[in-house]
Amino acid sequence: MVILTSVLTTGALTLTACGSRDNGNKSGGSSSGTTLTIGVDAPLSGENSTTGLGIQYGVQIAVDDANKNNWVPGVKFKVKALDDKAQPATGQSNATALVGDASVVGAVGPLNSGVAQSMQQVFNSANMVEISPSNTNPTLTQGKDWQTSKSRPYKTYFRTATTDALQGSFAADYAWNGLKKKKAFIVDDKQTYGAGLAGIFNGAFKKLGGTVAGTDHVNTGDTDFGSLVTKIKASGADMVYYGGQYDESEKITKQLKGAKVNIPLMGGDGMYATTYIQTAGKAAEGDLATSVGVPADTLPAAKSFIDTYKSKGYKGDYGAYGAYSYDAATAIIKAVKAVKDANGGKLPASDQLRSKVVDAVQKSSFDGITGKVSFDQYGDTTNKQLTVYQVKGGKWVAVKTGTFNG
Repeated sequence: MVILTSVLTTGALTLTACGSRDNGNKSGGSSSGTTLTIGVDAPLSGENSTTGLGIQYGVQIAVDDANKNNWVPGVKFKVKALDDKAQPATGQSNATALVGDASVVGAVGPLNSGVAQSMQQVFNSANMVEISPSNTNPTLTQGKDWQTSKSRPYKTYFRTATTDALQGSFAADYAWNGLKKKKAFIVDDKQTYGAGLAGIFNGAFKKLGGTVAGTDHVNTGDTDFGSLVTKIKASGADMVYYGGQYDESEKITKQLKGAKVNIPLMGGDGMYATTYIQTAGKAAEGDLATSVGVPADTLPAAKSFIDTYKSKGYKGDYGAYGAYSYDAATAIIKAVKAVKDANGGKLPASDQLRSKVVDAVQKSSFDGITGKVSFDQYGDTTNKQLTVYQVKGGKWVAVKTGTFNG
């Protein structure tokens, strides 16, 4: 979860499609007056909504740019954003709703890897492309035996975020070689993303020579971490690694520092949000998080995106995944253009369009606002960049950007 720096906010703007063809043409033929919809699934309320809204508005800006600049002549795009509340069952229902809308040509999301597991089969059965800007669990693209034998489960699923196989190891390397930490206490939230990431950090940290002082689990929604703090304090750990989202980690670090256990808490991209600092306050100082890619505000191509996000007053936080959502939506839009161009300038029949878009996304190769956008044979991004951020002076500051080659 998975997956640049910012400061933004909340309140969902949901745009729904008005139908597949304004001219009443329901099959192939002329694409004059065609309206296609890009679905979005993310937590737009409740837990994780700060980053979920960043995904929604990242897609919205891409769609607005496509329409304004006529990226696909004769075709207009709209956004249909659905709130999964970070719940797998809701995500599955949303996926069913999106594939049931004939105007939807592809979807961006979800935020959470656990939610993605419930959605993949639905999209695959409908031959409709799904691109997540934030899912990082390796099994989603490489199968449950990814560590020994990679096998792609669904050809319709892609992501613009790199995987935890790299992120967890990248974090462990920084903890050992950058922070010079020797003894880590590892905690996770028992969810697909959090437990997977914590497990990879655990293995990588021990391989480097580090000691795991203890492990524990929490539940999403927990607010009292007194017993966990006691365990961490007694363990003698010089750092805590947390696999999960900011909703719990921001409270853990506050209670940890409140008990005079002044050691840094480090986590993954699910923790990289302005809300973490706002809630934890001064207790967040020195804490760390890894996230996908490089900071958006250092990428010249992302400047216009950031300026637009701020000027529109969009809520949520674009920092973690907004730019990756923009590029995910752009990949779908460019795929529609490629399909149209290959069909004599006309969109194919609606029953063929979705599957042809999947094939075109697989062949993607363009310069996005986050860098080169292309996908390997598993549907994973070829962009393996990662960044370690640390809270300094009340802000997330990038302290290391690179790749992990293990």
